[in-house]
Amino acid sequence: MPLQLLQQFIAPIHPLKSEELDAFLAQWEPLSCKRKVVLTASGTTERHLYFVLDGVQRCYCITPQGAEATLVFTYPYSFSGVADSFLTQTPTQYVFETLTASRFLRTTYGQMERLMQYYPNVQTLFFKTTALAFKGLLERQAELQYFSAEDKFRRLLQRSPHVLQLIPHKYLASYLGIDPATFSKLLGSVRI
Repeated sequence: MPLQLLQQFIAPIHPLKSEELDAFLAQWEPLSCKRKVVLTASGTTERHLYFVLDGVQRCYCITPQGAEATLVFTYPYSFSGVADSFLTQTPTQYVFETLTASRFLRTTYGQMERLMQYYPNVQTLFFKTTALAFKGLLERQAELQYFSAEDKFRRLLQRSPHVLQLIPHKYLASYLGIDPATFSKLLGSVRI
């Protein structure tokens, strides 16, 4: 069943032929974690690509003032991990942790690299997936730089209203780059 969920997720991104799909799916193994487990620590290199089956995770960094700044949340069904570190195989400045108990499928960088060398179509899938993530990153960067707190809040509710029930509000405020008190005020006043 978990591999079917992964197959359903990738199919609209880029279809794979039967042999390619079998090879792609064969490299994934299950992983379960409790809440607040650090999967990738700052200063280490991301060796795994995750596919989220259950739970909520976040990637964050520590600001110069010592606060945590949440960069991204992941939840079913999506790829996860510290993307830049995984892609470049260099140490990260970010932390990737589970916020809730989580279940994943996971593969390694080496397995993906070998698979992409053998199957160019898998490399195309990987490229398209990375391009979609980059597109989302640029959209988010524009929101952070140019939108008011209320506009950021509205966009979050339009894009992912379910996160209000999944993710503690202090982390959502950090993700939006707004003060927790402002987040609470917006929560009480903004309707979509």
